[in-house]
Amino acid sequence: MVKPHRPGAGNSKKKGATKGTGGHSRKALEGRGPTPKAEDRSWHVAGKRKAAQERYAAAGGKGKPGPRPHPQGNQNRSGRGSKDTANDTEVVTGRNSVLEALRTKIPATAFYIAQRVEMDDRVKEMLAITRHREIPVLEVTRQELDRMAGFDGVHQGVALKVPPYEYAHPQDLLEQVIDRGETPLFIALDGITDPRNLGAIIRSTAAFGGHGVILPQRRSASVNSAAWKTSAGAAARIPVALASNLTNQLKEFKKQGVFVLGLDGGGDVSLPQLELADRPVVIVVGSEGKGLSRLVTETCDQIVSIPISAATESLNAGIAASVALYQVSTLRAAAQD
Repeated sequence: MVKPHRPGAGNSKKKGATKGTGGHSRKALEGRGPTPKAEDRSWHVAGKRKAAQERYAAAGGKGKPGPRPHPQGNQNRSGRGSKDTANDTEVVTGRNSVLEALRTKIPATAFYIAQRVEMDDRVKEMLAITRHREIPVLEVTRQELDRMAGFDGVHQGVALKVPPYEYAHPQDLLEQVIDRGETPLFIALDGITDPRNLGAIIRSTAAFGGHGVILPQRRSASVNSAAWKTSAGAAARIPVALASNLTNQLKEFKKQGVFVLGLDGGGDVSLPQLELADRPVVIVVGSEGKGLSRLVTETCDQIVSIPISAATESLNAGIAASVALYQVSTLRAAAQD
């Protein structure tokens, strides 16, 4: 009885090699040739990076996009995904934010406008500025703008592609304010990781006469598209500086006559009784959950509390910064009268 042949099983009746099979062994020994470089493999990360650089150059960029100034990158911590990783740029959305960015002559690379968008004075001014500065204007669908704005993003029919944010140095900010003959007023953030809080604080700093915002290099929100949006364009006017070590930077400020005030619910000085408002001041705001870190607290000249109702446990970091800035600006205005 002949047994049925099983797929993949050898034939026991065969003896010796069959004619013509020697070539298979030679091909197996020859292999597939040298392995292509990583950048020449389209599916490899290096290959995708090379393709992105080629697209960047074809679109008018010169050479390889440079490294991001922030060690974390302009990372979108809110998960909104509006960073353009191919060209290493940020996408600013919203009419106020886009208009302010254009007014301050940020070197934008493209302006996106929705099809059949509702025209108002802001949109007309945007189009006039883009024509004057020869910024490419691209008409896209609202679905495409939704994708660019990211999850839960509000674009109001416009978007602007801008380069990564250029951070200042804290010492440069201080010297610039002193050279103008003004009394420094800064906000420093200790552990604020929500870019929307950062954007709100930048906006309040602009509204109440502050001179800049200082961020630590680690464990901090960055000036990304979410911060741009929340700042309503103030990020184009208020400088943001990056400190490699916040505690050391605050100590340097103290050596140069700047008073460091920390905001905390258990502060020993109530904000209305603050006597240092007319001096050079940096107000440090901690995270809503953990508050100020221990080292920063020990560095502060005073810990200041904001009086609130007993029914409210604490204030959002952005709101607390706004209240403190308003109080300082009010006391300064009263001192000048």
